Amino acid sequence: MLKIENLTKVYPNGTHALNNVSFDVQDGEFLAVIGLSGSGKSTLLRCINRLVEPTSGHIFWDGRDITSIPQAEMRKVRRQMGMIFQQFNLVRRSSVLTNVLSGRLGYVGTLPSALHFFSRADHEKALSSLEQVGLAEKAHVRADSLSGGQQQRVGIARALMQDPWLILADEPVASLDPVLAHSILKYLEQLNKERGMTVMCSLHYLDLVHRYATRAIALKDGELVFQGHPKDIDDAEFKRIYGQEAERVSLV
Repeated sequence: MLKIENLTKVYPNGTHALNNVSFDVQDGEFLAVIGLSGSGKSTLLRCINRLVEPTSGHIFWDGRDITSIPQAEMRKVRRQMGMIFQQFNLVRRSSVLTNVLSGRLGYVGTLPSALHFFSRADHEKALSSLEQVGLAEKAHVRADSLSGGQQQRVGIARALMQDPWLILADEPVASLDPVLAHSILKYLEQLNKERGMTVMCSLHYLDLVHRYATRAIALKDGELVFQGHPKDIDDAEFKRIYGQEAERVSLV
């Protein structure tokens, strides 16, 4: 279980991205994180795996406070947390297979990591991960030759290389068209339901939240303003989260 307790992040320019945010994530949940741009969604996800260092508060992972453990220990914890990025974060000139193998860096030593050396077992695992997302035939092509949806599927395959317990997906469909958005979220749903992986996914469109999430939290100006079932976000709650001028938009 993941437990967030009074998490606060203040950036050097004085921006309060998160302010005393507290909530729990149960094992096997598909938790949607919603809110306006700038509400703190990305900061929250990146604080959990400490790509962004919290200013104060605590993050408990499997009962252990990981907020201030040394980076060497955090590197081991990150093996259990797969990250999927909005802009894919692929090395565009490298092959698809090389990009997927990079998800295994947390399991190899410093020198092999620097040389990007991986075992035959790692190569087989990477090919298997690509097969799971329907891209086995693209293993040896350059990443920048793929469509946006295909690149995001490479991102999922890369995350699978870590054998994660938790997937952190930072607006993974924001740059994709509606058909591809559903395709990517169905892959995440499959990992959630068939493998029991916990998924935390920031999303903009409520119809996607209703379709895929088992629970939702909402941030506004860095503060937690809602947590509960997605169906509980009625019109009044929607206005409270997004503002009185906001209108519901459907991604069809």
